[in-house]
Amino acid sequence: MLRRCPPGPPPLLRALPPAAPAVRQRLRECAARIPEAEAVLDLLEKCPEHQKKGGFPVVVFEGLDATGKTTVTQSVKDTLNGILLRSPPACISQWRTIFDDEPAPIKRAFYAAGNYILASEIAKASTQAPVIIDRYWHSTAAYTVATEINGEVQDLPPVHDEVYQWPEDLLKPDLVLLLTVDPKERVRRLQCRGLEKTKEEAELEANCLFRQRVEESYRRMVNPACQEVDASPPKEEVLKTVLQLIKKHCAL
Repeated sequence: MLRRCPPGPPPLLRALPPAAPAVRQRLRECAARIPEAEAVLDLLEKCPEHQKKGGFPVVVFEGLDATGKTTVTQSVKDTLNGILLRSPPACISQWRTIFDDEPAPIKRAFYAAGNYILASEIAKASTQAPVIIDRYWHSTAAYTVATEINGEVQDLPPVHDEVYQWPEDLLKPDLVLLLTVDPKERVRRLQCRGLEKTKEEAELEANCLFRQRVEESYRRMVNPACQEVDASPPKEEVLKTVLQLIKKHCAL
């Protein structure tokens, strides 16, 4: 009787590297063709293997574009005299357009690498002041899930699937806040901004099912899970709500 070979990793895990070694391996595989991958690898190799958070709280803000992340993160940073960081970090963000045109496994390896490089910055900054982050691992995972899975929300991996788990070797924040707004209001804000759309932002605007998959994927993330915040009210009210949640969940 023939024994079947064990199947390879499921498609989602192939698209979403589960840990730093997988990220490095994927970047090495394309470095000969993409010189920028070698540069990302060099930065990644300089990061300590185990990042430790300092004594100040680390708060991540997640959400679709035009949900108010830029305004809220800046306001929270100013209120708490904190340090504001973004993903992907500034040292690699100039290469986003290059990797956005690559197949999903390479593209997601770039964004995953950005999270590990960012973790090194978080570890240092959190010894000095509260750290406010505009997107982190949950964005990488949520957009991967929504892109790789077609169909409706019920077609997503089940709630406790491993794709929703935080990587064991990635520094964790103290709190993750998911900003949401009504879809029509979000589109209105986008139109007012008049900025050039990314491929995924154009997809969010054109495809309501894709948007629903992204938002539901955010909600299914665990360890840490997202605390949802309605960002539709005036910015002063949203800031008040956010600061109350930070005070409740973080040692300030």
